[in-house]
Amino acid sequence: MDLELAGKVALVTGASRGIGAAIARRLAGEGMAVALAARDAGRLGDLVSEVEAAGGRAFAYPVDLSDPAAPAAFAAAAVGRFGRVDLVVNNAGATARGDFLALSEQQWADGFGLKFFAAVRLCRAAWPHLVAARGGVVNIAGVGGQTGSAEFTIGGAVNAAMLNLTKCLADRGVADGVRVNAINPGAIATDRLTVRVDKLAAALDVPAAEAARRLAAQMNVARFGEADEVAAAVAFLASGRAGYVQGAVLNVDGGLTRTL
Repeated sequence: MDLELAGKVALVTGASRGIGAAIARRLAGEGMAVALAARDAGRLGDLVSEVEAAGGRAFAYPVDLSDPAAPAAFAAAAVGRFGRVDLVVNNAGATARGDFLALSEQQWADGFGLKFFAAVRLCRAAWPHLVAARGGVVNIAGVGGQTGSAEFTIGGAVNAAMLNLTKCLADRGVADGVRVNAINPGAIATDRLTVRVDKLAAALDVPAAEAARRLAAQMNVARFGEADEVAAAVAFLASGRAGYVQGAVLNVDGGLTRTL
């Protein structure tokens, strides 16, 4: 199915690995030029080379988006390179897990600084370009924003804020012609999930494959998701096929979220 994204430009944060890299590959495969931001310059460079080798257009912008000036600088650099912005994908940001009473002030500040405030700042900087292009925003939040967990207080709070930001920007977007939606990934097979599986394997003294099976069973899902499955949802929401989808929250979680 042609999603009619060819020739358009996407900004993707947290693009050096995992879900972000999968989103970049998928959008480039649909013909979009992709401007990629993350802290890991080496991984970004490798991804740009991969995209270009496949005939696509990509631009690496190594940066720490928790720096208040960085999101606007990234947007400006992307416009300077490609001339427009049609899509912003806010994917950057991992938050610390752990005992609520043990989590530090800095961990809370880091969680909101990179994932939430970077998204706010990038949307603000890119918004005039999105209005001109009648483009869109896809925020990658997480199922923890809907279902609280004692071990995921920072992530849950940040993701809930991202979901509310999505609704607020979608409300403005009705008048401005910008579509804003969110995706809540569940347990996706990325490096972060591998760390959780390895910790569980060590705690239970079982092989990693058995720990993964037990963790999936504990979550009551048939399997872990793939980053490409999240990327496919982003491409759909970015396309005209989702032209009447505004302010939606799409759970890509294998049925993990069982509440409304």
